[in-house]
Amino acid sequence: MASDGARKQFWKRSGAKVPGSIQHVYGAQHPPFDPLLHGTLIKPGSKPPTTPVKLKKVSTFQEFESNTSDAWDLGDDDDELLAIAAENLNTEVVMETAHKVIQNHSKLQEQHKFQEEHLQEEKQVESAELTSIKYVDNRLVKSVSEGDTSGSSDNVSESSSMQRSQSLPQTCTPPLVSGTVDFNASVTPALTEREASRLDKFKQLLAGPNTDLEELRKLSWSGIPKRVRPVAWKLLSGYLPANVDRRESTLKRKRKEYFAFVEQYYDSRNDENHQDTYRQIHIDIPRMSPEVLRLQPKVTEIFERILFIWAIRHPASGYVQGINDLVTPFFVVFVCEYIEEEEVENFDVSSLPEEVLQNIEADSYWCMSKLLDGIQDNYTFAQPGIQKKVKMLEELVSRIDEQVHRHLDQHEVKYLQFAFRWMNNLLMREVPLHCTIRLWDTYQSEPEGFSHFHLYVCAAFLVRWRKEILEEKDFQELLIFLQNLPTVHWGDEEISVLLAEAYRLKFAFADAPNHYKK
Repeated sequence: MASDGARKQFWKRSGAKVPGSIQHVYGAQHPPFDPLLHGTLIKPGSKPPTTPVKLKKVSTFQEFESNTSDAWDLGDDDDELLAIAAENLNTEVVMETAHKVIQNHSKLQEQHKFQEEHLQEEKQVESAELTSIKYVDNRLVKSVSEGDTSGSSDNVSESSSMQRSQSLPQTCTPPLVSGTVDFNASVTPALTEREASRLDKFKQLLAGPNTDLEELRKLSWSGIPKRVRPVAWKLLSGYLPANVDRRESTLKRKRKEYFAFVEQYYDSRNDENHQDTYRQIHIDIPRMSPEVLRLQPKVTEIFERILFIWAIRHPASGYVQGINDLVTPFFVVFVCEYIEEEEVENFDVSSLPEEVLQNIEADSYWCMSKLLDGIQDNYTFAQPGIQKKVKMLEELVSRIDEQVHRHLDQHEVKYLQFAFRWMNNLLMREVPLHCTIRLWDTYQSEPEGFSHFHLYVCAAFLVRWRKEILEEKDFQELLIFLQNLPTVHWGDEEISVLLAEAYRLKFAFADAPNHYKK
């Protein structure tokens, strides 16, 4: 009997109505126990359970059941307990607690972000005082430690960017530029440790007697530092040989060859046979981007010569609108080889020596020619290359995002109405010039980058705007949006994410062309 009394005291506690305190289950559906919210479950003055007396051995389950007082037998006490639990452990309490935690976390993150930005501004001011004249790169890159202290939304975007970039064909993860780069800033921030490390890798690779072009492509895929971009582009395009000793003689020979073409052909620009070509070039050049650069008479003169000579030497296609845009990135990059200005678009090109201008002109011509050799069918009669690529883009989008494809089809928006320019101008009219240059770093590192990889970039670019596209319910509004996409504030980070997504699509579809066909 003594043992029965001990068992009853342990399980039922004669002085309490509830059978002991509830041991909460911690998991995905239950927040941590909060005594403020669940205080009613704890009875004041409750005593800790006493150690039960050892039960005597029972021979059958029936004997065990008859000798044991089950705390969870149905009764009034249990109904009362379950009612209390249901009242306190409801969804509203759980959601309210979780919401408070998220709010507090967000406030702390915003405070950290504000402090980081304040410290960064102070560092930039100090750097400006020390390097007011010194020539440095203008890209500001966020380090990993800075990324950890930024806002919650920034953490999500940066982490997804880094996850995507892990699939890229490279030996190291590229630095992501933080937000929008201000190209009109008069103060140039110093290189971060990560940027300086990448620059050293490029310099070491380019300093050898024979540059490993395959290694250069892998390193350039993630972006090329501004200081070494001119020579890297010349190597990647095939204009310069890998052997260092042959480069100087190659440059002299090719530049001399170009100006021999100018002397031979340029005077014929006013002839009846070539007059229409020259007139169209003269009309298209003022439409180029950036605006300040295109309005300089010296730049206009150089571009007219480059485009006219190329048109005369390629009669199968001749000059076609859109080719004029393809000169600009090469010209701007090669100007940077000779100047220390950061705002290249606003630089007075005529202030450079005549010999330097001739070198830039000849180099731009040959590199543009190398590019157009791979996509010349885009500019032959009826532009069959572009027609084919737009059709492939339509088929690809129908497989990777059927909802967007069906939405465009329901509102009778044809891919040719917006994607023709994407193919004709290689997205130069859709993104800022500095983004185009970053895009071309990767294009020149990819096999058939301009002719093949560009298709997947366009597909990723279209799907990037799926939310905005699906919100438009009118043909006119859809077309206006697709022809004027809001990319004016884009920087290298957005381009890196776009390229990572394009590479994922290429990896999935390039070697299985039938996979995206209906």
